[in-house]
Amino acid sequence: MSENLGNEELARLDKQFIWHPFTQMAGWLADEPLIIAAGEGSYLIDVKGRRYLDGVSSLWVNVFGHRRAEIDRAVTDQLSRIAHSTFLGLSNVPAIRLAKELVAVAPKGLDKVFYSDNGSTAVEVALKMAFQFWQQTGNIRKTRFISFANGYHGDTLGSVSVGGIDLFHKTYRPLLFNSIKVNSPYCYRCHLGKTYPACDMACLSEVEETMAKHQGEMAAIVIEPLIQGAAGMLTFPPGYTKKVRDLAAENGILFIADEVATGFGRTGAMFACDLEGIEPDLMAVAKGITGGYLPLAATLTTRKVFDAFCGEYREQKTFFHGHTYTANPLACAAALASLEIFRKENVIAGLGEKVAFLKNGLTCFRDLNHTGDIRQLGLMVGIELVADRKTREPYPIEAMTAVRVVKEARKNGLIIRPLGDVMVLMPPLSIGFKELGKLLDITYNAIRKVTET
Repeated sequence: MSENLGNEELARLDKQFIWHPFTQMAGWLADEPLIIAAGEGSYLIDVKGRRYLDGVSSLWVNVFGHRRAEIDRAVTDQLSRIAHSTFLGLSNVPAIRLAKELVAVAPKGLDKVFYSDNGSTAVEVALKMAFQFWQQTGNIRKTRFISFANGYHGDTLGSVSVGGIDLFHKTYRPLLFNSIKVNSPYCYRCHLGKTYPACDMACLSEVEETMAKHQGEMAAIVIEPLIQGAAGMLTFPPGYTKKVRDLAAENGILFIADEVATGFGRTGAMFACDLEGIEPDLMAVAKGITGGYLPLAATLTTRKVFDAFCGEYREQKTFFHGHTYTANPLACAAALASLEIFRKENVIAGLGEKVAFLKNGLTCFRDLNHTGDIRQLGLMVGIELVADRKTREPYPIEAMTAVRVVKEARKNGLIIRPLGDVMVLMPPLSIGFKELGKLLDITYNAIRKVTET
């Protein structure tokens, strides 16, 4: 087939053959598809040559912009050596080097790296490791997991089992194992009817009581530290995650930190756990690990967890889990180059000004009549739109309010993607102040036009 397909032909072929993820396909088939052909810095370029500011980092993965020269070179150089070899019973140079670098930047105590392909699999690995750890250390009753309402940990069945977003998960409930759900601190819509900080984090008592009640059967607790991303950027009160971690340690429950969305600078620190001095037992990372170039994930664990899987061959303590493209050399080379940029340019230290600029720029959004809540952690932002600000009544789903805001923003050169009626902003860390201002201006005007005219 010729590579020189026209734009109309590309659109026709897309609609004929492709099923897009998290996309209502009836709507997609009725609209003109946006087809990306290239990228440059913070911008995406479509097949018609139109430029769009990438306001969600191509689904939270792009860190240093598109076509970053150092990462391009690293992947090209690795391609000249080898693209892939199995990691089952073999190793490769970039994977070894990357594991050393990941341990160096990770929270203290995480000494071992198990590679996989994406965020779902990184969490799935953590769940299986936690379960098998207790089976192999004489605690066979510890088989269950605590997770949070509004949590999202991926789309494989294990990660869905510890998820807590009905919109995504309820259809598959008959296929899942039962985790014990506790309420998360959604302060804007507090399930206890309290107001922070006067509440003194009363919601923590549910976590404490659940751990105490089920201590003997709990393998691990799974949490997105400090912020629940896919739920609509629900930020936890300061110190909440640290207290959950402390409770887990007191009750002998492994603590799994899902840093798939929050890792690699998104929160203003390398990892969200760093902001509260949290040392998890297991940590899942993906998304930004390669700078947004190639699929790669990792589950980091402590030496204590790792040692439980070491034994004589006859004991069969092996972790029987793996993927065909585990530790792909091209992806590992991209990740190494990305970490080198973090180090060389002292990226984390330089994020403070951008975080403050974003925070200041968001203040005017409170003047909009249908902005219910604005949540920010680092460069992660959620703007919750409501039909009635006073009662906090949400828009009816059929109004498609956020979808209309997205389309309006796109007309003006910005790509964003909502979560329900929460407008999500998560630009690349490399975004300039002028582009940040543009991101805010277009989003503000799109919300105003859709909700107030």
